[in-house]
Amino acid sequence: MNQNTREDTVLSAIEDRRERVNDAIDEELPMAEPERLYEASRYLLEAGGKRLRPTVSLLVAEALADVEPLSEPYDDFPALDGTTVDVMAAAVSIEIIQSFTLIHDDIMDDDDLRRGVPSVHREYDDETAILAGDTLYSKAFEIMLRTDAEPTASLDAIDCLARTCTRICEGQSLDVDFETRPDVDTGAYLDMVERKTAVLYGAAASVPAIVVGADDEVVDALYRYGVNAGKAFQIQDDVLDLTVPSEQLGKQRGSDLVENKRTIITVHARDHGVAVDDLVDADDPEDVTDADIDAAVAELEDAGSIDYARDLAADLTAQAKAELDVLPDNEARYLLREIADYLIERGY
Repeated sequence: MNQNTREDTVLSAIEDRRERVNDAIDEELPMAEPERLYEASRYLLEAGGKRLRPTVSLLVAEALADVEPLSEPYDDFPALDGTTVDVMAAAVSIEIIQSFTLIHDDIMDDDDLRRGVPSVHREYDDETAILAGDTLYSKAFEIMLRTDAEPTASLDAIDCLARTCTRICEGQSLDVDFETRPDVDTGAYLDMVERKTAVLYGAAASVPAIVVGADDEVVDALYRYGVNAGKAFQIQDDVLDLTVPSEQLGKQRGSDLVENKRTIITVHARDHGVAVDDLVDADDPEDVTDADIDAAVAELEDAGSIDYARDLAADLTAQAKAELDVLPDNEARYLLREIADYLIERGY
């Protein structure tokens, strides 16, 4: 399948589920008092987003139940023991955690925009944004309790979500620490990426398996699928930051270099003798020209660092897809494979 066809297939699968997810978010996270808090909590969720992670969750449930995609109601979905569960509640919980992390990330990075609109702390204020993120965090656990899963499975799903949130915070802390550490190697970077980004994909893939009653071997394999695909996704972001024009990125190309953020590319380059901190002589991304970035990219290409990142992303994607062998051979499993490839082939 070529890249354009794959993108169309994946975006169609997401679109088929996005409105259902959006409707469920409205139901699970209604407006309440104090109104300003709930407006801020819902702000990014209403601003858009592909809903990729909840799509993964819903497809995993469909693959395990071996049903035709979109043929069963997600809020009354067939579990493997013959009962029914609400897999949409699990999917919404994952998406709400994603929104919580974005709000707090934007505060920490002092970012002005998110999804084409002012970030929550810019639209409201820092205090309201912090409280909005905290509200989403707690609401995600409330919603996860409403899956109607068997009690042990429900507890396991909550445990997975809690451990995921802890790991995300650990990853964010490491990412901040890495900006001033000269000794970051590829192993440390991949560990940070797994915690900060990939574990939420792992939860998106494994929590619905827990809820419908899959055995531990299947749950663990699906978690690895999500984690490996999530790591590949972040590594591809490192590549795109240097290789995609600014107007497509929605930010200055090469901003990671200017801001001294560690990426798999700069870590590899430093290990191969490149003076990474001297690649771009500017403190503000707006002061960097395309010629500056082109020169930096040429040096990184000469070191083999960009090809290394691309190859690593491809290897991780292959590992992710191999984990799907635990699923029945059906349309939903096929779409999960296509999503893994889409994550490293997508443009902006």
